[in-house]
Amino acid sequence: MSHKHLCLFVLLLVLLLNFSAHQGSSASSDRVNAWISLTPQQKQETHNFARDYKEFISLARSELSTVQQVVKLAEAEGFSVLKPDSELRAGARYFDVNRSRAIAIIVVGQKPVVEGLRIIATHIDSPRIELKARPLYTREGYAMFQTIYHGGIKNYQWANIPLGLTGRVDKKDGSIIYIDIGFKPDEPAFIITDLAPHVDRPYRNRTARDVFQGEELDPIVGSIPGEEQGVKEMVLDYLKKTYDIEEDDFVSAELSLVPGFPPQDIGFDRGLIGAYGQDDRLCSYIGVRAGLDIEVPTYTSIIYLSDNEESGCNNNTGARSLYLPHLIARLIELQSGGEFKENQLRLAMERSEVLSADTPTGINPLFPSVQEATNAARLGWGVPIKRYGHGNDANSEFTAKIRRLLDENHIPWQTSTYKVDIGGGGTLGFYLSQLGMEVIDVGVPLLSMHSTYEVASKVDIYYLYLTCKAFLISK
Repeated sequence: MSHKHLCLFVLLLVLLLNFSAHQGSSASSDRVNAWISLTPQQKQETHNFARDYKEFISLARSELSTVQQVVKLAEAEGFSVLKPDSELRAGARYFDVNRSRAIAIIVVGQKPVVEGLRIIATHIDSPRIELKARPLYTREGYAMFQTIYHGGIKNYQWANIPLGLTGRVDKKDGSIIYIDIGFKPDEPAFIITDLAPHVDRPYRNRTARDVFQGEELDPIVGSIPGEEQGVKEMVLDYLKKTYDIEEDDFVSAELSLVPGFPPQDIGFDRGLIGAYGQDDRLCSYIGVRAGLDIEVPTYTSIIYLSDNEESGCNNNTGARSLYLPHLIARLIELQSGGEFKENQLRLAMERSEVLSADTPTGINPLFPSVQEATNAARLGWGVPIKRYGHGNDANSEFTAKIRRLLDENHIPWQTSTYKVDIGGGGTLGFYLSQLGMEVIDVGVPLLSMHSTYEVASKVDIYYLYLTCKAFLISK
């Protein structure tokens, strides 16, 4: 081979390798970072929306407090409680709370409910650490809480950070005591303590997930004994004086330990948001804002925020419950003047369309190999259409309809499928599709998912909001 031919061969080989590398590292050959498509006005709207979201999630630390915050937002926009005699005229705006832990935002459409609904379904529980029924005990002179975790967590991530305590205590006399402590600078926090590298040699052979075992996720909640009382008794005295609760009241309490630090912008350019609980109070807030911002849709719109997704959608506030079908039946009954037939409910659900909005994982710049780049979501690249495979996807015709909706509204989108045999996840869509509804999963990709400080892109948040609005008013 001549020198000239050898040079040409090397040049072609380099071009081919560069092309292959580009193809392997790009989410899609014709897609770009969504920030590029924003006008200056849209960029400002994106940051403004993110500011409002950070304010919301700084207060919505659990499903209980999330419902409280959503009710405040809804009432401020003229929504009222759905009642047995509510009028279901087009444009009427209601909310319905399910046992303080789930909620539905309702905007009545022009068409009868029996002709179908537009539903955005999300969940408002997040991975956390809960107190056991009898949590308080003493060890090595400290008062501690016995705990059990909710959802999939990496245990070690919950050590060495300030934790706040939030939730409710229900007493035998019917009174409710709300507790929310450890989130303001002048309030005490709680901490799960780690070993120093000087003394941890006996524990160094533990795997990452077992650095802290489940029974070791116990925080310090007190350290000062009294002259005649131990430290546990001093904590009990504090709880009695401050909240009027006694040790047995923990049996009928729902109290959770969650990170005590606030949400914050990430990066010099402020393009990302770091916060606890973005899976999935992020999509919940987006859905609620979209529902509050529409006027009179063609089809009745429901923003359904459910509980316990991280533990299997169980209990009477989760998506596997009959709450949503019962709510739709109530709407049909109100709209038909008290007349209701079971078949009307089936028809309404079969004619309904659902965006199941939840947060997939995005490609991590430090560990990209766990994702298959062509089909993995990237932060900042727009709304992911989630494809699971294994018979869990929306049918192709409904997927095509959502693609058309996105393109007609100039909304950047991408796809999200987990790498084969690596792992994956699911959300509410599985259960809602069993009711006969057309369901597709979308969301906002996250870094550090299920950690104490998840990361999302503001531009993905903004575009999912536009997606939800366009979907709710679609025909």
